[in-house]
Amino acid sequence: MLSSGIRLVTRKVQLIHSLNCTSSRSFMDLKTLISSLDDFASLSFAESWDNVGLLVEPSPPHTVNTLFLTNDLTEEVMEEALQKKADLILSYHPPIFRPLKHITWKTWKERLVIRALENRVGIYSPHTAYDAAPQGVNSWLAKGLGACTSRPIHPSKAPNYPTEGTHRVEFGVNHTEDLDKVMSAVKGITDVSVTSVFARSDDEEQTRISLNCTQKALLQVVAFLSQNRQLYQKTEILSLEKPLLLHTGMGRLCTLDESVSLATMVERIKRHLKLSHVRLSLGVGRTLESQVRVVALCAGSGSSVLQGAEADLYLTGEMSHHDVLDAASQGINVILCEHSNTERGFLSDLRDMLGVHLENKINIILSETDKDPLHVV
Repeated sequence: MLSSGIRLVTRKVQLIHSLNCTSSRSFMDLKTLISSLDDFASLSFAESWDNVGLLVEPSPPHTVNTLFLTNDLTEEVMEEALQKKADLILSYHPPIFRPLKHITWKTWKERLVIRALENRVGIYSPHTAYDAAPQGVNSWLAKGLGACTSRPIHPSKAPNYPTEGTHRVEFGVNHTEDLDKVMSAVKGITDVSVTSVFARSDDEEQTRISLNCTQKALLQVVAFLSQNRQLYQKTEILSLEKPLLLHTGMGRLCTLDESVSLATMVERIKRHLKLSHVRLSLGVGRTLESQVRVVALCAGSGSSVLQGAEADLYLTGEMSHHDVLDAASQGINVILCEHSNTERGFLSDLRDMLGVHLENKINIILSETDKDPLHVV
């Protein structure tokens, strides 16, 4: 009787704890949550060809209590998400990539949209925005290499850096009457901002004109200058670029603190990705005992990102046959782990980071059925 009573009390305590954990969670409005997700990793860092953001939106108002994370949204994963009462699915890969011409029951992607809408479940995809983010997929992949310093192979540009126009035109004007004519003409061109400073050139005082203008306005400025060559001197045309970000961008070039053999690196990567096998291409003249100091990596499909990177090893999910041959001819080793195997493990870190970012206001769970479609037999 005593032991039975102890079990009863224990179960009651566990039930109370479970209820308290549930009650500690609160709902978030969908728009508020999407805004917070965008703050976590700006969608402006995504590649221009990508399809990111909120892909399926239930009719408002829509609140989210459970956020469901998956690498790929298949029909099996959708079934799991519905069983677990998900209100929003964050699918790293966008399940809607190419435009859908109709929403019927014929194809699996159309069925995903139908089931999501019928069950009031939103779908959000960050994809390459998470590839570029400093705390994103590629940074997670680099953790498996060992102690190293890393930088993006293709840095992103600062999205909100203030630039007026795409080009700057600078030239000098010597005479006051010429200055009046030039200023009157350029101020009449749309999308041109004008600044002027006094300067001395070749012991002669002049006014230095600086114009910031759009591509379209640049053509009008150049047309005016070409027709009035006697009015100005020493022209420069500069292309305005936003500054590059140090830790944000596609791919990572990682320099190890200490070189290791290729065989050691293979084992580190398998352990990090929890894989029993990877595919390895030895660079010309290389062996498993060859030393690895610099690794260029890109989660997913890395051919275009890794191309031209100077490294001892390329690490990615998949590359074309000819890109592997090209790397091998340069003495670069290649490790391929299959596409989503280089991404999926990041979701555990993402769950923890989002929990902190969202102040644990909602329940965040990982898919248990999401898996790479390929396996070794």
